[in-house]
Amino acid sequence: MKIAFFNTKQYDREFFDVANQDGAHEINYIGPHLSLESTALIKDEEVVCAFINDCLNKDVLESLKQKGVKLVALRSAGFNHVDLAAANELSIPVVRVPAYSPYAVAEHAVGLLMCLNRKIHRAHNRVREGDFSLHNLLGFDMHGKTVGVIGTGKIGKAFINIMLGFGCKVIASDMFPDQDCIAAGVIYLPQEALFAQADIISLHCPLTPQTQHLINANTLALMKNGVTIINTSRGKLIDTKAIIAALKTAKVGLLGLDVYEEEEAIFFEDMSSSLILDDVLSRLLTFPNVLITSHQAFFTREAMQKIAHVTLTNISDFERDGSVDNTINN
Repeated sequence: MKIAFFNTKQYDREFFDVANQDGAHEINYIGPHLSLESTALIKDEEVVCAFINDCLNKDVLESLKQKGVKLVALRSAGFNHVDLAAANELSIPVVRVPAYSPYAVAEHAVGLLMCLNRKIHRAHNRVREGDFSLHNLLGFDMHGKTVGVIGTGKIGKAFINIMLGFGCKVIASDMFPDQDCIAAGVIYLPQEALFAQADIISLHCPLTPQTQHLINANTLALMKNGVTIINTSRGKLIDTKAIIAALKTAKVGLLGLDVYEEEEAIFFEDMSSSLILDDVLSRLLTFPNVLITSHQAFFTREAMQKIAHVTLTNISDFERDGSVDNTINN
């Protein structure tokens, strides 16, 4: 099938070209994000391939329908940027990559945690400038700490297994407790109890109306002073203004983010020669105890290979008989 591939980066081309080396599909790589304006770049493609920071609201979907697009293929697991009700009304199936590498995201969450705790990023910069002192580099043992995990799906479970390996006590919150986790010694608690007991909290739940701003002024007040919070899931799980206030009072001791609630216009782009006009993000970047990466937790070779393979397989299945296992709106 002919695919209009929006929001293209060089690494996308590399992995999708390999996955499509049999020439089963004709891919038109398009640089701009998918938006109402950029739908004008669609020629005769029947499939649109989009990423998490593309716009797929009702207006965009209506434009895609008028262009003759028959399928939206997301090269991501998340789909909160898609108006699924509008897609249903327009009879446009939306498919995704439900799981690519839970280890990639879980390991990145651990990387953020360890880098923050042992001040590795600060020590690296200091040593490069000839400063070999240890002041302000004091960390803590992970062993024996209580780690709270919100969401025990595949990524949460992978993270839990690593924390158990460190010798941590793991508590968790999920609507559907996992029996493997329970067997491994994980204790499931209501969220309020988890917030009160955890030294470290890692978020691994999807973004829904119920989880938006899960971390807010009220839930932060329940937490231990100096709590460490890690978010590699979705930016809008955290009320950023509330967490800035908590950082200023030292309620939050360490904060590691791979996602940010207003990341769409910034993350994945080179802003090194531009002004960052987001004052909230700019304020976050001033804290020495905050570490932010640009939504790169998924970005491993294995995950990119899986994303490319599953995305193109979804499209091939649709082309063959219209039956796709990874449809999310039909």
